[in-house]
Amino acid sequence: MKKILTKISIVAASALVFVGCEAIDPTDVVNPNLSESALVGQPNSSQSWLNGIERQLAVAANNNLLVAEIVSDNYVNTQTFFNQFMDGLTIDFQDDDVDDSQFHIARMREMALFGLSEIGPNDPNYDSGIQAEFEFFAGLSHLWAAMYYRALPGETAGPVLDRTAHLDAAINYFQLAKANYDDAGNDNTGASLALARAYYLKGDAANAVASADAAIASGPDYLRVIKFDPQNSRGNSNSNNYTVNSLQDAIYDRGSFDDLQPLPKLDFLDPKYSLVSATADADIPLLKIEEAYLIKAEAANAGGNDPGALTALTDLFTLIATREVRSISDAAEDRTERAPKSRPDSTDITVNGTAGLVLYRQGANIDVPAVSGTSYDAAMLAGLTGDAMLEAIYNIRQEVFIAEGIRSMDMGITFVVSQNEQLLNSNVSTSDTEPDIPPFLASISTEIDAITYDDVARTCTITHDITALIVANKGSNYVCPFH
Repeated sequence: MKKILTKISIVAASALVFVGCEAIDPTDVVNPNLSESALVGQPNSSQSWLNGIERQLAVAANNNLLVAEIVSDNYVNTQTFFNQFMDGLTIDFQDDDVDDSQFHIARMREMALFGLSEIGPNDPNYDSGIQAEFEFFAGLSHLWAAMYYRALPGETAGPVLDRTAHLDAAINYFQLAKANYDDAGNDNTGASLALARAYYLKGDAANAVASADAAIASGPDYLRVIKFDPQNSRGNSNSNNYTVNSLQDAIYDRGSFDDLQPLPKLDFLDPKYSLVSATADADIPLLKIEEAYLIKAEAANAGGNDPGALTALTDLFTLIATREVRSISDAAEDRTERAPKSRPDSTDITVNGTAGLVLYRQGANIDVPAVSGTSYDAAMLAGLTGDAMLEAIYNIRQEVFIAEGIRSMDMGITFVVSQNEQLLNSNVSTSDTEPDIPPFLASISTEIDAITYDDVARTCTITHDITALIVANKGSNYVCPFH
């Protein structure tokens, strides 16, 4: 299995970055004695800088994936430790989480660009492989901007760019990265897979499938992960120095606090991230080849080729069967700790008439997929066509990508430019700070995670089938990019 495991180093060099209007906290200094000249021009400085960007990736993930999961129907937040507003689709330009989200995307962008313009060219040991990584992270910053925002500045104090502009920038950087990975003789699967997602969001099925095919050919079991560094995290509220896995904290480490509870039909996939060791947190998938098969399936369905969609999904199921499943103790978790008998917590409970989706956690260890899992198999999809197949694809996407910050994108939910950016950037208009919730979700905003559970009958009903709503609105500009 190909797996890129880059050590997250607490590199003081990352403190040199200044992200224009996304104002830097003056107290956020890792080493105040480190000057730019102490790094620029030094041998191997580009590798040190790259380590710092990997660390920034972990911080950016903490500030984006967690809120993206809360705003989706994947999880309901039952405590005050994490964002209490986004569950009801209250997206406010004054929300600190919104500000932190875009700040850390911008910080990753500026670090990558500084690597390309200053660190790399002045390092005598700079090579095309490290240049490709800098280009990859520059592209990733634009890709995340497009995934989570309908519009966001693309440079310091710069104009607000729409999603298409960010995707075009991401595609350009990923293409450059792919070429430089090739020059270095390195694996370019990640660049191909990132290109596939960017083309997917643009609705460009031909290029998305071509990139997906290229990724499958070069890395049939590809997985690139986000690494965390709890040992060197300062462990305080300053997120710039907080490199524990915050999603693991929310869904596992805090145990009986039950902060984030999964949608009952996803119970068997939770917690995706759990204790690895006393000194290590679980990885989070950044890019994985499963996405290529899902893109191919959706493109086939959109083109009226449902047998082709079934073939892609069958290949996906074969891959998922090879992924890691972790056996863990989750006895500290109690689905009903805050309100006894309020949530399903046993294997005999059906969810929307389906059995086997809920685990019993108070006995022996439970087995939970650590990379990808699904409740579907090829036999369940046989004969499905049109919207029925599309619903299956989006249900599978929800399962495969749980706790990876993808479902909110599939639901068409985006964040807004923050108040801080508006105050510091004259290019930001009032309309950029106003939320644009898909109308088919706005009408049920307080019920995104709603369920009805009958502890006596042992049945659970999910109030709104969000996947069915996505498919019913496939012709809108919010969802289903190939339709």
